[in-house]
Amino acid sequence: MGLFRLAALSAVGYAIYKAVKSTNGESTPVAFATGDHPGDNFSKVRTAGTEGMRSNPPGWDKVDQAMDESFPASDPPSTY
Repeated sequence: MGLFRLAALSAVGYAIYKAVKSTNGESTPVAFATGDHPGDNFSKVRTAGTEGMRSNPPGWDKVDQAMDESFPASDPPSTY
């Protein structure tokens, strides 16, 4: 009887796992805007600026924009 309960509990757990995984399976990373796809490159860098973000930040000025545009580069933006 204990083995039957374990098998039933495992089946229910697996069904819940599959249901949750199928509903939350986003195809794009969180940092990308809705409808924006990361492409086939290895680094998966999003478009610079607030239009490439999924949510708008509360305060965004030209320094934030310059920093965002220079992202994978190692040198800082020239607006400092």
